[in-house]
Amino acid sequence: QFSDETKNGQYSARNLMIDLEPDAIDAVKKGPYTKIYKSDCLLKGHEKANTWARGYCTVGKAMIDEFSDCLRRIFDGCDSVQGFMVNNSVGGGTGSGLGSLILERLALDYRKKTKF
Repeated sequence: QFSDETKNGQYSARNLMIDLEPDAIDAVKKGPYTKIYKSDCLLKGHEKANTWARGYCTVGKAMIDEFSDCLRRIFDGCDSVQGFMVNNSVGGGTGSGLGSLILERLALDYRKKTKF
């Protein structure tokens, strides 16, 4: 299931958006589809990370804990998580640097565990 039902009977996407530059997230928050996203799952930074190194080592590293906390809150509302659907750009600091950092964190925090 890709959405949660709100108390009003409307549906909200089970989605996490993150960008190191605030413009894209601000556009989503002010756009026509703002009601289908939870505002606490729209994470934005405060500066551009134009290179892989800034997205991975400095600017992105400052946001990775906020990302993990938000993802954990989303998971707490799920009965059975079976996987992730990740869409990201591969260019720039957010897509390449922060994207690499996010994939590493997902592999570390949610590795497949064998159950007996």
